This record gives sequence, structure tokens and C-alpha cells, in this order.
Amino acid sequence: MELQKSDSIVNLTKALMLFSIKIGKIKKENTNPFFHSLYADLPAIQDAIADPLQESGLVVTQLPCGDGLITMLAHAESGEYIMANSIMKPVKNDPQSMGSAITYQRRYSLAALLNLNIDKDDDGNAASVAPQPVQLNEKPWLNKYSDKNKSILSKEWNGAIVKLQDGTTTIAKIKDYYRVSKENEQELLNIR
Repeated sequence: MELQKSDSIVNLTKALMLFSIKIGKIKKENTNPFFHSLYADLPAIQDAIADPLQESGLVVTQLPCGDGLITMLAHAESGEYIMANSIMKPVKNDPQSMGSAITYQRRYSLAALLNLNIDKDDDGNAASVAPQPVQLNEKPWLNKYSDKNKSILSKEWNGAIVKLQDGTTTIAKIKDYYRVSKENEQELLNIR
């Protein structure tokens, strides 16, 4: 991630301090099936930050740019800003994968720039300990799409593909946590 800022950020820093007082807790109402933990999705984050940003005189802008996403936080009155560009490679080069990657980038870029608590803080344990498998009757289906029109790839599907591609999981491990249709399993096998 590449960071840029205005020459001075004195007013921006004061506004960020006010924002941090006003923001309160962000509700974590979505569940990560890999780690059985709660997190806040992008709409919940946007809803939670809208009023505190405005009351603090701050503006956030996010724009796709080439292979990345530029997130800029600006102080409306002074024009001071902090801006970061994050790069994320979509699973596939299609509109659904690109849209999913942009949503993921937007969520984590907002969280980093505004110092938001949007995931369960496990003190790094999830990164060092493998999650426990779920019993068959408790396993959710690994759905490829998150909408009825089959136009948006699900977060779980994208997560499985990323982990397969970077070698941090296998189809067998995915099946420890999800029920996978034969059609989806075949597609996952073809991705590697």
C-alpha cells in the first residue's frame, strides 16, 4: 500500500480525533464461516461512519485505479488529506471477481484509514492456529454466487479460490467447513 499526504495534517489529525470519539462501536453482524467469527460488512461500515465523518468535517473518497483502489481521507475545511493506494488481484478477470475484489479493498481500506474495529480481534490466533472443522450437518453450502441473478461472486467463494491459489488450503480442507456441490468442486479443481 502506497501512502501520500498533504504537507500538513494538523487539522486532519484533530478531525480524526473527533471522529474516533464519535464513531462508537460498529456492529458486527456477519459471520466468517472459516473462523466462526463476526465481522462488519461494507454497508454496515458505511452506515456507521457517515454521520461521524460529517460531524468531524471529514470526507472519504474511494476510486478504482488500474489494479488498485485509491482511498482518500480529506479534511473539508483545510483541504489536508491522507491517501493510500491498495492493490488486489481479483481471482478471475471478469466483472464479478473485479467487483468482489473492489468491495473487499474498500472495506479494509476504510478500516485501516479510519482505525475501525470491523473484525473480531483474536490477538493473531487465527493466523497461527487452523480453525476446527465443522460437523457435516452444521456445514453451510459453499455457494459460488451471493445473489439470485448469479452476478456477484460470494465472499466465501472468492476466499476459497484465493486460498487455493496461494496454497494455504486444499479442497479437502474447504470441505471440512463447507458442503461443496460436485459442480463447484470440479470448478475449484480447474482453478489451480
